[in-house]
Amino acid sequence: MRDRVLAIVNLITQMVLEERDQFSEGDLVGELLDFGFAAEEIDAAFSWMENMSVQPRQPQIRPLTLPTTRIFSAEEVRALSTESRGYLLRLRSMGVLDDSAHEEVIDRVLQLDEDQLCLKELKPIIALTLFTRSHDDWRREMECLFEDDWARLYH
Repeated sequence: MRDRVLAIVNLITQMVLEERDQFSEGDLVGELLDFGFAAEEIDAAFSWMENMSVQPRQPQIRPLTLPTTRIFSAEEVRALSTESRGYLLRLRSMGVLDDSAHEEVIDRVLQLDEDQLCLKELKPIIALTLFTRSHDDWRREMECLFEDDWARLYH
């Protein structure tokens, strides 16, 4: 079932990234049903995505001036394929994922508690993590603008 839930998440991510015209949850569910997904699978995907978006993030800590090295635990090695771990490290070294986002992706993978995740299954998780984070930043910036709290925009 995990593969099908991740496929649903992947489809939803693609729809959001394509910047389709406004669509309702009902339209989205209808399209997923047309693709042949069961209602239980769709519900599980929405629940998982909702759980990802409402989990409190750890407060941002200023990055160290020296680069850090991340060692994967045995549990993480079992959960992520070699290719997936390499991809995560590459994104981190390129600055696409900061340390906090990197840890958040790994935590979400570990929550799946299933077989080893391949790169194709990992990419939607990364995309949703980055999307959630950018949405949170956008919301914070809008609150600052409406409250005329310009200092918070720079800190």
